[in-house]
Amino acid sequence: MIKKLVLILALALVAQSAAATDDEEITSMLHHFLAHSSTEAAHQSFWADDLIYTSSAGLRFGKAEILAGYESSGEEAASSSDEEPPMVYSGEEVDVRVYGDMAVVAFKLVGTPTNEAAAADVLYYYNTGTFLKRDDIWQVVAWQATKIPPQ
Repeated sequence: MIKKLVLILALALVAQSAAATDDEEITSMLHHFLAHSSTEAAHQSFWADDLIYTSSAGLRFGKAEILAGYESSGEEAASSSDEEPPMVYSGEEVDVRVYGDMAVVAFKLVGTPTNEAAAADVLYYYNTGTFLKRDDIWQVVAWQATKIPPQ
């Protein structure tokens, strides 16, 4: 009986350790994505091919539409130069909840203009994403963004 209890506790600790590792990996992925969100490469790896994205404007689209925006605007070429993007993004209040091979991430997205004249126009959004781990790789399969109104 004691051996079974010890085994159960050991398995629980291993599972908890794995969840903490996944939590840290997803948090790191999120911050990396936000820091590089002006690049096509960041979007290519972050979003799953079967993504469902619901924007703060109430539009629904997928990864193909996100990537097509780079092709039509030439933004990737511009973002790879020394020019700063017009807005930089960061995440605050990040809450990651791992459920096996799925995870839900909720956080406050902060969009800060790089133009000093527009510095007062910081944007805030609540974002919730669903990550799925396939072939040992986490990617976002669903995303919801809600603009937080100015106070």
